[in-house]
Amino acid sequence: MIVISLSIAFTFPPGDKKDQAPGIPIRKAAVAGSFYPGEKVTLENYVDELLRQADPPKIANSIRAIMVPHAGYIFSGPVAAYAYKAIEGRDIRTVILIGNSHRRDFDVIAIDARGAFETPLGLVPIDETFAAKLLASDPSIVDRPDFHESDHVLEVQLPFLQRVLKNFQIVPILLSGDSPGLAKKLANVLAPLMDDKTLVIASTDMSHYPPYAEASSADQATLDAILTRKTENLDSTLESLALKRVPQADTFLCSPSGVRVVMLLAQDPRGLQPILLKYANSGDSPAGEKGRVVGYGAVAFVAKPTSMAAVTLPEKEIVNPEASEGILKRSEQAELLGIARSTVESYIRTGKVPEVTPRSESLQKPFGAFVTLKENGQLRGCIGRFEASEPLYRIIRKMAVSAATEDPRFRPVSTDELGKLEYEISILSSLKKVANADEIVLGKHGVTVSKGFHHGVFLPQVATETGWSKDEFLGELCSQKAGLPFDCWKDPDVDLEIFTAEVFEEEKK
Repeated sequence: MIVISLSIAFTFPPGDKKDQAPGIPIRKAAVAGSFYPGEKVTLENYVDELLRQADPPKIANSIRAIMVPHAGYIFSGPVAAYAYKAIEGRDIRTVILIGNSHRRDFDVIAIDARGAFETPLGLVPIDETFAAKLLASDPSIVDRPDFHESDHVLEVQLPFLQRVLKNFQIVPILLSGDSPGLAKKLANVLAPLMDDKTLVIASTDMSHYPPYAEASSADQATLDAILTRKTENLDSTLESLALKRVPQADTFLCSPSGVRVVMLLAQDPRGLQPILLKYANSGDSPAGEKGRVVGYGAVAFVAKPTSMAAVTLPEKEIVNPEASEGILKRSEQAELLGIARSTVESYIRTGKVPEVTPRSESLQKPFGAFVTLKENGQLRGCIGRFEASEPLYRIIRKMAVSAATEDPRFRPVSTDELGKLEYEISILSSLKKVANADEIVLGKHGVTVSKGFHHGVFLPQVATETGWSKDEFLGELCSQKAGLPFDCWKDPDVDLEIFTAEVFEEEKK
């Protein structure tokens, strides 16, 4: 693996020698003064300024993993800061750093199991207890501190960690090349050892050396695949990009193993929701140039709440439905869900819509909304309206009846199904027209597609629930919902509009 020439940006002198703790091996900083400042105060100020400028969405739930770039800070630091700002101040005790060696070739999982790593900010101790558990778990996991000596891939993460966390230890892990088998083995070993105080970091840069536009397009496709949590989607995307022969591209993911491990951990039955925090490439840096760039992405993998299947992803905030209030308070959400259920049950039994006087004033405000009905976890009806022309509770009553009786994909709900129905409500933002699909973020944006009399819409949660790539999501929207060709979203005469939604459902009993 070739070290990225774009990464060598700093010429600061190395920091003063640190006093070594007696009796423990110290892995010396290898790239201080080149990838990041080598003097303590300069490094502190530089990292703190990157963190100050970062503006990630607020994430209340536990962050179990992050994907972060590892190039020189002048290029990748602004993107990395989004991930580290998201974990700042959290009670994280063990950080598992995973990357692919850029210096050596080997066919094992190489950890550094004892001692500490040094940066100009001080020593970072290795979690020797955790490392010992890994060594005892599988013969392919070996203690090879020599493999870590000169590699920057994990080291560049440490100054950020030292500024955002306290009292943490690390477990440095390197693999070589792209070995899906070893990545799966490592994920299987890590899964039972992790808890809310454990963080996994997948250290990787993205596309290497194509021109700016080609890098942005290729990296978006790769990020879309990562957000599905399905490694087979990542495989097919990387293979497709390679076959397209993107100009001057050497690779599209220089450390795929850590990304694979995190994606596999996200497939645990408890589930992790990937959230794209930031993307940029070296061409966005004042020191970069557009003709030959390296891509950088920051992604957080967030523990899903236990009481709801979908979580709101507003423009700048990720709501914790257990403790937070978006458009509606939890009590107001429950009241609105109760209105939807009582309306459907009354209408199906008697043909009448019951009169309702909502307790909350918030339900009197106008919003667009969808009502979704499910039976045994399967879609049973979904109808909505974007126009905020009536009070929310009235829209919900109308859409609930329509979802139960007028969805053309299903027969009307019968009385013997009423006790089996599950109710979900999506409160919608206003529509925003976009120039092309590059502006669509899967899992965050719902999308409408329109041409002439043809019209279709998918709610934001469709992408998360299906695991579709962006091409699949838009293709199914065109063909399944709008009755247009599968690739209609590429047609300049087709209108694409995006929206966000606050989504909530009844608590499982």
